[in-house]
Amino acid sequence: MMNLLLSTAVALFTGLMVTRLFKVMKLKLPDVTAFLVAGVLVGPYCLGRLKLPGIGFTSMEDISQVGFLSNVALGFIAFDIGNEFRLGQLKKTGRSATVIGIIQAVCAMLFVDAALVGLHFILGPERLPLPVAVTLGAIASATAPAATLMVVRQYKAKGPLTDLLLPIVALDDAVGLVLFAVSFGIAQALDGGAVNAVSLFVNPLLEIVCSLLLGAALGALLSVLEKLFFSNKNRLSLTIAFVLTTIAISTEVINVGLDAKIGFSPLLVCMSLGTMFCNMSEYSADIMKRSERWTAPLYTVFFVISGAQLELSVFKSGAVILIGVVYILVRSLGKYFGARFPATALKLDDNVKKYLGITLFPQAGVALGMVVSAQALGEAHGGMIRNIVLFSVLVYELIGPMLTKKSLEAAGEIEKPNTEAENRARFEKKEMPKG
Repeated sequence: MMNLLLSTAVALFTGLMVTRLFKVMKLKLPDVTAFLVAGVLVGPYCLGRLKLPGIGFTSMEDISQVGFLSNVALGFIAFDIGNEFRLGQLKKTGRSATVIGIIQAVCAMLFVDAALVGLHFILGPERLPLPVAVTLGAIASATAPAATLMVVRQYKAKGPLTDLLLPIVALDDAVGLVLFAVSFGIAQALDGGAVNAVSLFVNPLLEIVCSLLLGAALGALLSVLEKLFFSNKNRLSLTIAFVLTTIAISTEVINVGLDAKIGFSPLLVCMSLGTMFCNMSEYSADIMKRSERWTAPLYTVFFVISGAQLELSVFKSGAVILIGVVYILVRSLGKYFGARFPATALKLDDNVKKYLGITLFPQAGVALGMVVSAQALGEAHGGMIRNIVLFSVLVYELIGPMLTKKSLEAAGEIEKPNTEAENRARFEKKEMPKG
């Protein structure tokens, strides 16, 4: 236990030091990228190789033992994103976010399906089996909300692009679950199994509906209980307790018979919790600000651990690199045009048309969750899917936040940060810096 706590502390310290190094080197990269690089440094392929107790993670098993921190962080990230679904904001962006959110996810899947099925016939079924190609197409629909939210927060982005981006990223989780369930059912049929209508349609819909209902019920209960307290510090403690409880409940699976089961998506449940709370509670705005300060170190640890989990060993396989490069390029095209076409049809702002698709490139948590389900195809197919997605996550997580930042800058939604001298002067006057 002591070694794991020490490794976590080292991870947090390293993440913070790498952000300072980036600033000294004037790299102008988002903190998310710095945290991921720090994760690689403290992971099994760098410091972990030294096998020094508490100095870096020596194996993936060590990282898995602190994996609950990642689950907690994702829960709070989803809870924060729920804040973007306030009714006043939805009246302005709800229709556009829904249309673009669905179309961009479907386009990413279809683009990758077409490219990888074509590559299947070129390389042969031994190097790229058809079930693998179809499954990867569905995984391509998923976008990572964590990196996007961190970039928006760090640079305090505001504007039409940002207003659309966060609801779309949140909606993407629900759309991705449905697309993956249908595509994975087809992949299992191609692999020699039978298509099960319950697992293909009923279970995904149950997961989405029940996740949203559970989150809404808990959010309503939280809003009522918060009125019992007169201190926002106590209200914050109650909110944290509710988010942790929601994450725990979301791990449960309820069998209802006839192959049907009720599972929960932690991201959807916590997002629904945040949405209901922000629309019902008069204290929500202040609580969200206080929560943002409390969760900052938790998010840092989350991204450093994510970096430590990146499998650098995937570079050993030429086939994985080739398929991974095709997957990355084609998925990016699907996200870009899948966002641009409906944005043009809806006559949205030019900056939204140009840059929204680029901000949807990051991919991590949800996609990795789908990879776990894909292991049902067997070690051969499941292992190939895992390695290709890990390769793409490595690339997307390192360059995705940077592209999101550049896009928001180009759209004029990020203020120019203060220089180091200005920040120092403000600090001496006990003023908070802009960036």
